[in-house]
Amino acid sequence: MTDSQAAPTSPAAATAGTNPVAAAPAGVRTAADVVTPEVVARLTRGVSGSGRTANHTPFTGEKLADLPESTPEDVAAAFERARAAQPAWAALPVRDRAAVLLRFHDLVIGRQSEVLDLIQLETGKARLHAHEEVQAVAVAARHYGRRASAYLKPKRHTGVVPTLTKVTELRQPRGVVGQIAPWNYPLELSVGDALPAFVSGNAVVMKPDTETALTALWARDLLIEAGLPAEVFQVVLGDGPVVGPEVVKHADYVSFTGSTRTGREVAQGAAARLVGVSLELGGKNAMLVLADADVEKAAAGAVRACFSSAGQLCISIERLYVHESVADDFVERFAARTKAMRLGSALAYGADMGSLVGERQLETVGRHVAEAVEKGARLVAGGVARPDIGPLFYEPTILDGVEAPMAVCTEETFGPVVSIYRFRDEDEAVELANATPYGLNSSVWTKDSKRGHRIAARLRTGTVNINEGYAPAYGSVQSPMGGMKDSGLGRRHGSEGILKYTEAQTVAQQRLIPLAPSFGMDDEKYAAFMTRSLKAMKAFRLR
Repeated sequence: MTDSQAAPTSPAAATAGTNPVAAAPAGVRTAADVVTPEVVARLTRGVSGSGRTANHTPFTGEKLADLPESTPEDVAAAFERARAAQPAWAALPVRDRAAVLLRFHDLVIGRQSEVLDLIQLETGKARLHAHEEVQAVAVAARHYGRRASAYLKPKRHTGVVPTLTKVTELRQPRGVVGQIAPWNYPLELSVGDALPAFVSGNAVVMKPDTETALTALWARDLLIEAGLPAEVFQVVLGDGPVVGPEVVKHADYVSFTGSTRTGREVAQGAAARLVGVSLELGGKNAMLVLADADVEKAAAGAVRACFSSAGQLCISIERLYVHESVADDFVERFAARTKAMRLGSALAYGADMGSLVGERQLETVGRHVAEAVEKGARLVAGGVARPDIGPLFYEPTILDGVEAPMAVCTEETFGPVVSIYRFRDEDEAVELANATPYGLNSSVWTKDSKRGHRIAARLRTGTVNINEGYAPAYGSVQSPMGGMKDSGLGRRHGSEGILKYTEAQTVAQQRLIPLAPSFGMDDEKYAAFMTRSLKAMKAFRLR
């Protein structure tokens, strides 16, 4: 994932393309209808910030809202408030904390139109892609609302001397979690990651990206309405290089989603303080279309896998490996579907893809495509900016004939660009897919389930999807999700996604006899007795 700090650059030089524009329905809402002064005042209530900053919509570049900007002193104060409120929250029974998540689930579902508008305005997404965030947060809230008690309940273990040593494993909250959330999924990657931290008894100080802060603040407002104490959830805003290190400086645990480069800095800051950290970082994800794949379904799936949220998704596909026997057929079908995608900026369903989020993303996309074409790659679809729709629109783009050292071959583009490569056999496909420092997500398309699972086990990525791009693995929240290699540390979802926010504590009670010489035994007799006991426990297959 690329960094959230935008760098002023020139947009790609192109003004016309082939993708149609989705018509806006009559009476559609505007930014002024959604982001009113009253809404901003409500959402920013209680946010630490003695300065002022602003966020903007990618659709037009216009300012959406003036927001509080936090200083280092504001961040420290937010942690003080969170730390003071956390013990009372942690003292509640798990079922009471979980009930907050279940009420939040209902509020998100019932008021989704509000947050869909905000997500679209702040990220430039098509509405259907914004709805993916509503789905993901609702699933996480339901899962941890139902399963937190089981994940966190005390566990009995066999003691060193069975029956005489009683051992219980407890899970204690870490305290105050510092969370640094990105701009690309401002609902799911902010509050979605915070939910297991809250239900396990922690407070959270969150730094969302300023440009997508209203979405995160909306989620905070709903969690408070659902019963979360306001002081337990603090939000700080400001420039990443200024505010981010301050969050790491005060946190008892750090959760970060962003670029690999910044993730290394976050990890170093946490390590210096000996606090834990989880990192979901970049990806250069591969999709493998095998010779026996359903080519039509694979082409339709590739559109979803490559161009959802305009490719600004850590787990989206940027490398497409297609067996040479079906490559021409696949490319033809994929290109036709890509060229038919409707682009649009209306706060309504109908567009197939929205805008890039900022000038930096547009510059990277344009540079990667231009360099590849200059060095011999062929444009199959797209390859042009669409300022006729909005300042940051770029057509979904397919490149063929990409080779190293083209930047698009190895660097994360994080935009609506995918490169097609051909392979001869299964071993070559696996080798090519694994030939990257990243290891976040991958996709395999085949009619043979056993073959798909066999290949999946050989891919060095944290998630693998068979006959889909990314949604099945990510949406199955009982299972862990995260990256291998340069794509991160730790996991979200499942038991790992909640237990990371806790400290394991072992409580051992010794009964009747001590673990020391007793009943008149000297040291030598005690050692002989323990030796016989160890042999007996192995013979009886005790663990």
